[in-house]
Amino acid sequence: MNYAYVLTGVLIMALVTYVVRMLPLAVFRKKITNQFIQSFLAYVPYAVLSAMTFPAILSSTSSGWSAAAGLLVAIVLAYKDKGLLIVALGATAAVFVVEQGMALAGLPL
Repeated sequence: MNYAYVLTGVLIMALVTYVVRMLPLAVFRKKITNQFIQSFLAYVPYAVLSAMTFPAILSSTSSGWSAAAGLLVAIVLAYKDKGLLIVALGATAAVFVVEQGMALAGLPL
């Protein structure tokens, strides 16, 4: 393993992350008072997180059926105001049960 190569990669990633986080602070010196921009910026983290995780949810299991079951359970538990741990465990359990059921039934995964 080339440690210099790995360390250089980590340092470059750290620098890029730092610049991306510090750039808005350096560019926008005064407080943003526009209500539209404030509300837009309030929802950006949720939109970005959704855009990054939703495709992974549907492609991270062995079967589309188990992914759909996990997603459905997660939506129902989140709708019922359960905590993040309960939602994650419930979705994981649903995926496990569906995949095990498909394997026992001899269905292709």
